[in-house]
Amino acid sequence: MKTKFKLGQIVMTRAINDDIADNSKFAKEILECLGRYANADFSDMEYQEDIDMNKTAIKTGEDRIFATYNTCLGKIYIITEWDRSVTTILYPEDY
Repeated sequence: MKTKFKLGQIVMTRAINDDIADNSKFAKEILECLGRYANADFSDMEYQEDIDMNKTAIKTGEDRIFATYNTCLGKIYIITEWDRSVTTILYPEDY
């Protein structure tokens, strides 16, 4: 997968993993969301200022990248640590 920034190790919470195992539509959506995220498509996010912060973090490499996406099972978060070592997929309630 070609990306606009380094993702590091990709991990997910147990809840996301369990739902991927039980729901093929959700599994497909997670892959689509991760692809969008890796290409800096943050269009599901509510606030332009959050999108702008992500774009700045990508350019400078000095902050974490955080995005939200809507799926058939509700909103998910994808977060890449500031040092680009790990990207985590989780539900808001897992945060």
